[in-house]
Amino acid sequence: MDHNHQKKIAVINDFSGFGRCSIAVALPIISAMRIQCCPLPTAIFSDHTGFDSFYMTDFTEHMEPYADEWAKLDLHFNGIATGFLGSVRQIDIVEHFLRRFDRDGTTVLVDPVMGDDGKAYQTYTSALCSGMAHLAELADVITPNLTEAAFLLGRPYDQLPQEEAGLQELVRELGLHGRRSVVLTGVSLSPGKTGAMCFDAKTSRTETVQVDMIAHPLLGTGDIFASVLTGALVRGDTLFSAAAQ
Repeated sequence: MDHNHQKKIAVINDFSGFGRCSIAVALPIISAMRIQCCPLPTAIFSDHTGFDSFYMTDFTEHMEPYADEWAKLDLHFNGIATGFLGSVRQIDIVEHFLRRFDRDGTTVLVDPVMGDDGKAYQTYTSALCSGMAHLAELADVITPNLTEAAFLLGRPYDQLPQEEAGLQELVRELGLHGRRSVVLTGVSLSPGKTGAMCFDAKTSRTETVQVDMIAHPLLGTGDIFASVLTGALVRGDTLFSAAAQ
């Protein structure tokens, strides 16, 4: 039986039972875009790490046999999107998954989930952050925030540029001299605005997306953004139009 009639995106991320993030938001968003969302959990959380207390089950031991069944079905993915990883070993597992399922026409998006506000998330070690930087080298598109950009480049967070020209140079550097596209999130170029600075590796152009800022912390917005972005790219939208949706 051919299972590849409908467009599909493999989403490698954690599942949180409470908190509106990760797979819990990717599933309805990608499905609403008329693309089948195929989740591969990296960890199971009672609630996400933004809360003071949470229960976590590491899914590392299950990931490879889980993916083996997809290989038996000969599934072809139009997109692969990775997010939160729960252990260093998962870096190798996800890298193997990409080499196994990334084919001509597959868009690979790596959201290098590592931290925010200049600090790493409490489950992330320096080894895991280094591994995430390596994994990001395999991506067609990465979607770091400013904290994660600092980690990827090995620079102090408080020394990153804030003005438009400096951010344009920053995303070009993150693009590895045109080898991958970049959507740098959390970029504010004027009071009351936030958005992204984009570098399109296909055209070598940069462009800014700015929207009104909601003055309230909303955890999970990065997962929502990455889901919409991946879905739009799989539909054939340009990087800039996908980021502006």
